[in-house]
Amino acid sequence: MTMKGEVSKFEAELLRPAGSDGWAFLVLPKEVSESLPRRGRTSVEGTVAGKPVAATLEPDGQLSHWLRLDAGWLDAAGVSPGDQVEVRISPMDPEPEPAVPDDLAAALAEAPEAREVWDATTTLARVDWIHWIETAKQAKTRAKRVAGACDMLAKGKKRVCCFDPSGFYSKAFKVPECG
Repeated sequence: MTMKGEVSKFEAELLRPAGSDGWAFLVLPKEVSESLPRRGRTSVEGTVAGKPVAATLEPDGQLSHWLRLDAGWLDAAGVSPGDQVEVRISPMDPEPEPAVPDDLAAALAEAPEAREVWDATTTLARVDWIHWIETAKQAKTRAKRVAGACDMLAKGKKRVCCFDPSGFYSKAFKVPECG
């Protein structure tokens, strides 16, 4: 596990996803992902191509991670898909609080018992709750997950059940297809 302040260094190719509007991504080597504190979403900071970056890595469903770099960042760094870049990252410690989606925030505001348990959970538990909600592919499923989250939280459940944040067992997550 990477300790606070420990930096992982590696080279990676910037890849363009299919249907991209200018953003790119890179895939972490498996040994670097293995050194991170968790297989699910993990926030890191460091540099890519010498330019500072602070981002949340996404799980790839293969027990590794990938990093999205938006078009503005690519322009500022002077890099583009196909370039080999040097990457230096370390986990953020502490993990930053995730942004609560509007629909979940509204539901928690209407359910004080759920909000009380939400506030008592850990940051990583909140990351997983939000990730579970945001990975719904249909609006109907998302609405069910928001309602289910509030129900489970109101009953005192601090961690989302039956959700594999790495995607390894469910294959819910994967690296974008290249285009």
